[in-house]
Amino acid sequence: RASPMPLPPMTRPIRLARCAAACLALAAMAAQAVGEDAARRFADEVVRAGDAGGRAFAVVDKPAATVWVFDRGGRLLDNSPVLLGQARGDVAPADIGTRPLSRVRPHEKVTSAGRYVTEPGRNHRGEDIVWLDYDAGLSMHRVRDVPGERRPERLRSPGTADKRISFGCINLPADFYDRVIDPLFGRATGVVYVLPETQPAVRLFRFLRGPSS
Repeated sequence: RASPMPLPPMTRPIRLARCAAACLALAAMAAQAVGEDAARRFADEVVRAGDAGGRAFAVVDKPAATVWVFDRGGRLLDNSPVLLGQARGDVAPADIGTRPLSRVRPHEKVTSAGRYVTEPGRNHRGEDIVWLDYDAGLSMHRVRDVPGERRPERLRSPGTADKRISFGCINLPADFYDRVIDPLFGRATGVVYVLPETQPAVRLFRFLRGPSS
């Protein structure tokens, strides 16, 4: 049997790169399926406890860098990758909302976990955004093309590490924001649950502990 022809030297790295990309894509698909199941179970608990008060709600899974959006009855409407705070953690400094961005250090760029009743609003540039915590400067908004940060490209990346880049706000693809977020949260109040990454969710959301809590 004839031996296979060796790949040209320049072809081998290209094939390896393609294999690596395919593996990343498969891993991302598997994580997506696991994340959807967890988000649905969380949504079921929200509805069971009536915690969203009959409002549309979203679940931001920080470890998966994904937002899952549900209607008021807990029906999954859509999901999207998101960009999150650069630093790992669940609690941002208490005075973070009063500081200019130039005075926020890298380890302070945290997307704080918790339950937030949203409010439609605008930032200092006049852009429409959804406030999660106005005093802390925490919001959801369309992704911005910040020079040198490749934020739109990061949103398209299959990995989650690329999606940790913001000062703490939740950046979304512009089309997803316009199509899903704005109609549900940009014109009325909703609830956003940002899941923790350094502690069990049951410590943060009392309704997960059952009726006896």
